[in-house]
Amino acid sequence: MALMAWDHVSGFWNVGHRGSEGLGGTFPLFPDFTQFMLRFITHLCAPTFMFLAGTALALSTIKRLSRGESQRDVTVRIVKRGGALILLALFLEGNVFGNGPLYWGVISCFGACFIILSVYRRLPTVAIFLSSLAAILLHQFIDLSWIPANPYGNYYLRLGYYLRLIIHEPSFTYQPFVGLYPIIPWIGVIGLGWCFGVLLSRYDLGKIRSLKLPIALTGLASLVLFAVVRWFNGYGNLYPRMGESLQDWLSLSKYPPDLAFLLFTLGVMCLILSLGIVLEEKRWIERGVFGVLLTFGRVPLFFYFVHLFLYRLRPTWMTQPLFMMDTWGTLAFWLVGLYILWRLCLRYERLKREHPESLLQYL
Repeated sequence: MALMAWDHVSGFWNVGHRGSEGLGGTFPLFPDFTQFMLRFITHLCAPTFMFLAGTALALSTIKRLSRGESQRDVTVRIVKRGGALILLALFLEGNVFGNGPLYWGVISCFGACFIILSVYRRLPTVAIFLSSLAAILLHQFIDLSWIPANPYGNYYLRLGYYLRLIIHEPSFTYQPFVGLYPIIPWIGVIGLGWCFGVLLSRYDLGKIRSLKLPIALTGLASLVLFAVVRWFNGYGNLYPRMGESLQDWLSLSKYPPDLAFLLFTLGVMCLILSLGIVLEEKRWIERGVFGVLLTFGRVPLFFYFVHLFLYRLRPTWMTQPLFMMDTWGTLAFWLVGLYILWRLCLRYERLKREHPESLLQYL
């Protein structure tokens, strides 16, 4: 959450910030390697959020079914959550980024994937796992040219263009039909997270703690596969490696995420998750910096929208700030903002706990 906040405050204020990696087969020119790495480390956020969202959804769904809730009620609940996310994106997310209500961002993608999972989850876990892998491994071969599309055409052609953008062709070329997070392959990442959640639901706490080594080995294997895919520089690289420097190796397509991008980010996520299982056993984990981060993680959606408005710090109709800051100034603003967000998240968490059946349950 804190890394995501850094990425957004940097995008709003940091004069050296760049983005849109891989969009339309292009890559931004960063002013220096430091700015490249400050952006690169934030790539861990979206895949981790998507994966863990699938995990959390599986765990909550299985828990509700075990309490006697019907499949229909669970499905309706998931659809409501997905619909609420799309509405929040429609009225808030796009405007905060200055892209208008039709912007198809990460929250819209979450919402659509939740709605799909409300039905998709009824398949056998093996089928969900294999189809999720297929979405990740094969999405670069998807051809949507059979859908007639023209952003300047009639209603049906504009609808076709927007539909292609939502499914698999992110673009920022034609306003207001813009978006960065297509359903494919992100539905595959969420699907893998769902399967992981199903696995966790079958284990007690002791067994879950014993998974730290297998999870770490999975992460290492993913990073080895990343190196292989990047070395051959063909399949799995929507943006090819242009040289031999570290920056060349790490210049990966995020929009849409190619196989190399997901192998690296999900591999690092597994290593962090394994470390998290180890740290979870420590008594001091609830205190200090880790305690603050855990607070953010318990109210992720509240954190997401509040941090956008906090760090933007200007009216939504003002697309550009009156001035930009250097990296150090942006870093200071980020840290001050994190403290404010921590205090707000504590209050919101308490409010949500006091009203468990209110609309806050969807947030």
